[in-house]
Amino acid sequence: MSHGRFNNPIVASLAGFADLFRPQPLAQRLTDQDRFDGKTVLITGANSGLGFAMTTEIANRGGKVMMACRSDIPGAEQRARKRTGCDSITQLKLDLSNISSIHQFVNHLSDLAVTIDVLILNAATTLPEARRTTCGQDEMFLVNYLANFILVRLLLRKGVLLPDMNRTPKIIVISSESHQSASAIDYSEFGRYFDYGVAKAINNYSYFKLILNTFATELSRRINAETLTMPVNVVCPGPVNSNIIKEAPTPLRLLLRIIFTVIFKSPGKAALAPVYLAASDDFAGKTNQYLHMFKAKSMDQKTYDVTEGNKLWEASEDLWQQIDPDALSGRLLPA
Repeated sequence: MSHGRFNNPIVASLAGFADLFRPQPLAQRLTDQDRFDGKTVLITGANSGLGFAMTTEIANRGGKVMMACRSDIPGAEQRARKRTGCDSITQLKLDLSNISSIHQFVNHLSDLAVTIDVLILNAATTLPEARRTTCGQDEMFLVNYLANFILVRLLLRKGVLLPDMNRTPKIIVISSESHQSASAIDYSEFGRYFDYGVAKAINNYSYFKLILNTFATELSRRINAETLTMPVNVVCPGPVNSNIIKEAPTPLRLLLRIIFTVIFKSPGKAALAPVYLAASDDFAGKTNQYLHMFKAKSMDQKTYDVTEGNKLWEASEDLWQQIDPDALSGRLLPA
């Protein structure tokens, strides 16, 4: 059976706190000259926490930001515009727990002839127990991994995220250092719904991040097979005082809220490392890079295994075909 790095939320939180004291050699590399002028940036899960902070930071750096969210519409857009004074922020409905919503979202962008320069896969969830979605998948598995696979595939095929002679878009994957030491992917349970409680939910969070990082590596490998077509890079922003614990049981949520508030980074500070990865020329011409906050390092070695990457891709394609009558297959880019 699969397992993640932690099964206790308090231990996981304290481990994140310890990370704040590790050296950050790249912390001074982000400057005011790192900008997004003329760029369209799509951020999933942008209505609060880290996603909202990245929205305002990127808008202040000249970017046109599209907030892809499943709630607080248009409230988050209004708050972001008020905070930044920028009218280049829009908010669109995207519910990653609903595959039909993903199709509708991408079709809408395609109909508007939108082209994205930077895609930031930020949305994630933690739940107190398993929750079955309309397609039969566990919500944490769907939101934290499979929906990202589906979203990227659709954006590429529909030409919304389209590299060409004049554009080299980027994909930034928001992950977690907790993926380190998670188990290898267990394909006997891949896409299979089963009940679990709080401990397994915490365990699954880091395990699903390992799956997500393996996907990022395989996507980078496939899309940049012959030449650098589209950088796909990964970042852990460190421990963030976010709203990700909103559905935890009340006593646990209150305790974690104290820990988050007292010792974790504000979303505004945590947003700087992903913004640096997305904007800085330090990463020009580079793909499959990983930052843990402002430190370049390697992901768990399992994520780089070519055989494992191929196996994950094929398993994800097969599962998508089983649960979605409108699933794609075959080539990555439009013909």
